Amino acid sequence: MGVTVDVHQVFQYPFEQVVACFLRKYPNPMDNNVIAVKTVEEKKDESTGLIYRKRIAICQNVVPEILRKALSSLMILCWTKVSILKVPDIRLEEESWLSLQKRNMAIRSHCLTWTQYASMREESVFRESVENPNWTEFIQRGRISITGAGFLNCILETFASAFLRQGAQKGIRIMEMLLKEQCGAPLVE
Repeated sequence: MGVTVDVHQVFQYPFEQVVACFLRKYPNPMDNNVIAVKTVEEKKDESTGLIYRKRIAICQNVVPEILRKALSSLMILCWTKVSILKVPDIRLEEESWLSLQKRNMAIRSHCLTWTQYASMREESVFRESVENPNWTEFIQRGRISITGAGFLNCILETFASAFLRQGAQKGIRIMEMLLKEQCGAPLVE
């Protein structure tokens, strides 16, 4: 099955400022779920100017304890390994391709934890807004599907969907606040 979460936001700030803010957004005291973000690879194609980055984010395990216990019980009944949900953190890999010349940045991310039970993928883009070249459009589509938990798959997907929606909205609020702090009031034209 699986669930999809779509997000669309227009930041009333220039592309370069929004991308710079995005790359510095975490860790942040306004979101304690993101513990660390580490750039593990960065390279620039000198002929095109395209900047490629690979980052690893370490996040708190946000699966509620009640769901961990329920899944552990189910997995015991099914003679499956139960320690999989008891990890202290979740790791995500993010790859991005930034073109300052074309004023867009494409991002793909996926979960590195629990890959045998869950698939979480996000595709995002920051690009110059068609409404105003001094604004930046953000579009994101995330998809999560869970397998191997029997009848609890649907419950976990519902939780994940709500958590992803809330996380996306929180990320947008953090971006807006950081942009205002670092760049001043939005460019309303």
